[in-house]
Amino acid sequence: MKIGIIGGTRGLGKTLAWYLKDFNYDVTVTGRDRIVGNQVSEELGIKYSDNNKKIVQNSDIVIISVPISSTEEVIEELAPFMKEGSLMLDVTSVKEGPSRKMKECLGEGVEFIPTHPVFGPRTTDLKGQIIVLTPIEKGKWYPIIYKFLEDKGMRIIETTAEHHDDMMGVVQVLTHFSYISTASAIEKLQIDIKDTENYESPIYNLMIDTIARIVSQNPYLTYSIQHENKRGEKIRQALFDSVSELKDALTKEDEDKFVEIALKATKHMGDIQAALGRSDKAINSLTQEYNILLQSIGSEVGLKHIYSDTIHVGTIKKIDLDFIYLEDSNGKVKRLKISNVEILSDEELRQWKISNQKIHTRDISAIFNRNSSPHIIKDTLNRVEDVIGVEIIDIYKEEPIKENQISYTFKILSLSEDSIEECINVLKGFGGITR
Repeated sequence: MKIGIIGGTRGLGKTLAWYLKDFNYDVTVTGRDRIVGNQVSEELGIKYSDNNKKIVQNSDIVIISVPISSTEEVIEELAPFMKEGSLMLDVTSVKEGPSRKMKECLGEGVEFIPTHPVFGPRTTDLKGQIIVLTPIEKGKWYPIIYKFLEDKGMRIIETTAEHHDDMMGVVQVLTHFSYISTASAIEKLQIDIKDTENYESPIYNLMIDTIARIVSQNPYLTYSIQHENKRGEKIRQALFDSVSELKDALTKEDEDKFVEIALKATKHMGDIQAALGRSDKAINSLTQEYNILLQSIGSEVGLKHIYSDTIHVGTIKKIDLDFIYLEDSNGKVKRLKISNVEILSDEELRQWKISNQKIHTRDISAIFNRNSSPHIIKDTLNRVEDVIGVEIIDIYKEEPIKENQISYTFKILSLSEDSIEECINVLKGFGGITR
């Protein structure tokens, strides 16, 4: 299957290309900047073209992933070149305009599904992510696309374009506008955000991280989300009125009015207990991993970078508010940002070592009482730290072994010489005499 992603050299389009190429689809991305396009082609192992029309003519599925303000224009431009039996998708966060334009411009025999993946380019796993489908009609492609998304563990929402844009007016327009306003207020107050860290509560920390995530997005994209949603002005005015009303109550020292506004707003927030539970989980996850790292100072750990998947293994030397300092086996200390890494489990670290470190092998023979059990001894050796395999390769009871004795030879595979020496101590603990 050939998939063409129009505007797939950056942002969400590039992320979709990264996912889709792993499913053995023939993926081609397009973009105006040839240098960037060729870099993406080499990085992801996919094709690049700067000819949108040619790619559309040859694709079974065409995904429109261009700025919101250009989406309808691109749909109109490329619609005549879609081949019969193909499918067009768009991935913009506004659905009414693109849905209407695809219905108007695409010919018979060409299907379209307006979609909105409700996640950003930094997302590394499709499982559990939300995607909204706003079909006007459901053709042969619809169940194929639905099953693909379902098989990937995504949360699928089916609705109308109108309802989608109503909901995104709150989910994106309102929240982005209020977050950017808060960040702007902090800037106007000339507050160094680092100075607040000594006073921050976990909920403040979550809020600042969320605001930072929003304001760090492409401001042109954020502007398009605000501008293209036709409910935007009404929503922003409602926020402005609410801020003014609350400010007025405080200016007039009207405690009753302030409490009235706060209580009324709280009642409209739905299941408060569920919200408290979810936020508690988020707060606990922030502190739990940090506490584990603190307790592991001086110990060996494995840390996985959540964006590059690079594994760093070493001994934790120290930790501060933002960074962890990890000393590797060569004595080199790396500084890693705590927010960008996750701790490997003991088993994950063990498997990484097996795949990446030298395996030490030694055959050890020892004489035991003939009533001893080699399998119990073997199981005990397998429990020694860093031992990754034990095999009984010989059982010997002929001369010069005494009549009431027996010799077992164990092949031991280990990640360190120290653990092999510990295995010798285990054998002696069982009464063994090494040969």
